[in-house]
Formats: sequence, structure tokens, C-alpha cells
Amino acid sequence: MQSRYVFSELGQGLRRNLSMHVAVVLTLFVSLTLVGLGVLLNQQAAKASEHWGSQLQITVWLCKANDSSPGCTGEVTDVQRDAIVKVVQDNPEVAGHHLESKEVAFEKVKELLGEERFEGPNPAATAQDMPESVWIELKDPEQYEGITSAVEGLDGVSGIRDMRDTLKPIYGALDALKWGAIGTAAFLVLAALLLVGNTIRLAAFARRKEIGIMRLVGASTVYIALPFLLESLVTALLGVALAGGTLAAFMHFVVGDLAADNLQFMPWVGSGEFGVALAAIAILGPVLTLLPTLVLTRKYLKV
Repeated sequence: MQSRYVFSELGQGLRRNLSMHVAVVLTLFVSLTLVGLGVLLNQQAAKASEHWGSQLQITVWLCKANDSSPGCTGEVTDVQRDAIVKVVQDNPEVAGHHLESKEVAFEKVKELLGEERFEGPNPAATAQDMPESVWIELKDPEQYEGITSAVEGLDGVSGIRDMRDTLKPIYGALDALKWGAIGTAAFLVLAALLLVGNTIRLAAFARRKEIGIMRLVGASTVYIALPFLLESLVTALLGVALAGGTLAAFMHFVVGDLAADNLQFMPWVGSGEFGVALAAIAILGPVLTLLPTLVLTRKYLKV
């Protein structure tokens, strides 16, 4: 196969249908950016849920040494802890529960506030300063009074945190943004597919004579279709690059500023979550252009 011909046809094809290719790139750019934002927001909701709990959860704090709660006389004992867990297990409103240790709680605090505050000879706190807790998942978020009244006042219980009212608007806003981004992206993905189809049709029509001659001399379908596939790949890579740059700017200027402005009521997405979003759009972009190109070239290249 002569690579010179393939790349020559690629360059000519990009120039012939420049406006169509620009439209595909811009549509891919916007749709992939919205998909990436949807992935980031979904991971943000997961991080918030992991740290604060979901709307179906309440948290029971256990007494620690030097606890300021009037119901605590010292750190919770093994007997008291076992009694609290048994009350939780036997309550019909509870769907599940797990015990969070001091070390796990300390890791959450370090992730939220930054590890540098807890390093050195005089750290702000240590794992021993953290309370143990029992995280309770409810069967029904509206039925919680039974378990709270059963646990409240038990020996070893410092307090109960019910974050349902606080978390509801936060998760509602995250879900609205996530589904709004994904819903808009779905429409733009459809527009991108239609643009790719029109681009292939116009490109095949413009090269119908060359395609007919190549058919007569016995050129294979793969040889004829390769320039079309490369055009689709170039537009996909440009769209992915623009979307990836926009997501990087969002992480730096929006998420970075939020975290820097002491809005540390919950952990924010970081480089790991950005990598997941970038991988998602890097896979989706070529799929949106190469698959329809493969399907449509079988139709439009038949001369």
C-alpha cells in the first residue's frame, strides 16, 4: 500500500470539506467536554458520599478520651461498643451498618484538610484524637426516629449526626448538573454522528471518479476507505484534545480555586478523577467518528 497516496488523499479530503470537519471537531469538543464534566461530577458525588454519607445514612459518634459530650465519662469500652452495635443490628429501620475506626477517620480528615497540617513534631491532631463511629444505612430516609431514639443516650455514645437535610441540596445540585451535562452531551453526540455521516457522504461524492477508477484497477475496500478513516481519526483527536484541555482548565481554575478558598466541607476531585474523565473522552471520541465511518463507507464507496 502506498502511504504517499493515502496521506495525499487525507490532506485533500481535509481541505475539501474543511467547514464540515471544523463543525465535527467543534461538536465533538462540546459534547466530549460535557461528558467529561458528567464523569467528574459523578465522581465528586461519590467522594462526597464516601466522606459524609448518603441521604440514607446517619452517623453515631462514640466517646473518645477527654470527650466534651456530657454523656461521656471516658473512651468507649469494648462492652459499650458491642452493646451499641447490637442495638443497631436489631433495629428494623436499619438496612446495614459499619464501624469506622480512629485510623480511617484520621485519614479522612487528612484528605479533607491536607496532610501537611498533621505532620512534624507538633501535628494539629493524631489518630488517637479521632472518635470511632458507627455508620448506619436506613431502609427509608423518612424513618429514622426509631434508631436515633434507641441509640441516643446509650453508654459510650457521644452524639448522632443526621446529614440528610444538609446533604440533600448538595447531592441534588450535583445530580442536576451531572444529568444536565450528560443529557446535553447525548444530543450533541447525535449531532456529531449526523455530521460525520454527512461528511463521509460529501467526501465520497467528491471523489466518486477516483473511487470508480480504483475499483476498476482492483483496489481493495480497505485501501479506498483508509483516507476516510484517517480523516475521522484526525477530527476525533482534535475534539479530544480540545475537550481534554477544557477539562484541565476546569480542574485548575474552578476546582482548584474552590479547594483553595477554604471550601473544605467535602473532598474535591483530583488528578486521579481527572485521569478517569480524560480516559473516558479519549475512548469515546474515536468511537463516535470511526464506527460510523466504517459503517457508512461500506455504503457510499460502492461505485
